[in-house]
Amino acid sequence: MDEPAPPRYSLRGPLALSRTGIDRAGHLRSAEDWLESAWKDPRSRAFVVADGAVAVLDEALLLGAPGDLPEGERFFLGLDDDGTAFFAVHVAGSHPDARAVGLRQAALRLGDRDVGLMVHAVALANWHENHRHCSRCGEPTTVALAGHVRRCRADGSEHFPRTDPAVIVLVSDGDDRCLLGRQARWPAGWYSTLAGFVEPGESPEQAVAREVAEETGVAVVSCAYAGSQPWPFPSSLMLGYYAIGDGVEPRPDGAEISEARWYSRAELLDAVGAGEVLLPPAISISRRLIEGWYGAELHSRPR
Repeated sequence: MDEPAPPRYSLRGPLALSRTGIDRAGHLRSAEDWLESAWKDPRSRAFVVADGAVAVLDEALLLGAPGDLPEGERFFLGLDDDGTAFFAVHVAGSHPDARAVGLRQAALRLGDRDVGLMVHAVALANWHENHRHCSRCGEPTTVALAGHVRRCRADGSEHFPRTDPAVIVLVSDGDDRCLLGRQARWPAGWYSTLAGFVEPGESPEQAVAREVAEETGVAVVSCAYAGSQPWPFPSSLMLGYYAIGDGVEPRPDGAEISEARWYSRAELLDAVGAGEVLLPPAISISRRLIEGWYGAELHSRPR
């Protein structure tokens, strides 16, 4: 028996949080003499990250000399094509600059280099905030390897930043309709693709089939990887898929998904244009999956 054909859709253009213009230069994270010299070099650039926000000015990160920044945890982020070193300083509490914005607000305003720097810094900061103590013995940990490790003071164990893989999937059926769902806690009319975390011992493709079946009762017959982007809210990696479902009437589980339905392209265009359906923001991979299936950008009418 022939295998079902995989979905034929593709994402339209680069994903907002997957852009970068920096070489992370991981081999330099243990070069303590070089790091100290780069920190003192007036050509190096640095910025503050606090509470998931950074200062933005004129559609760019507000960068300065490392020595001019407040004290905090230092993260070496990498080198640009000219060899300029970039650092972030993680400080506790709210950001000291009134121009600070979060990643959701900044991502579409920033260029490739600055998006890559901000995503890297915010993801590290989120992890450091939540891993102050050793998971083996409970003693305090300290920053090591230029912000990419925490080391236990008591037993010397090293703890590396974690990333939680999650699948996010646009399901279509034999009639070329797409399946969208919503959670009860979302704003009225907000619909999105289905998503969930990959469980231990599970492949992403298995997670796609399980999540879709659990949340809507729709069986996935084939799926294909579409693209990925980091989602540091606080520590996920979103793995995007297109899938083919069996087209049955969805049966929302009532826990994760409160409503779900199939949309033809004409139905979705009419619903979005009338303001009856609100789509996820342009920064999200879910929006790009939907527009990749639709074949063009979709613009919601302001409410």
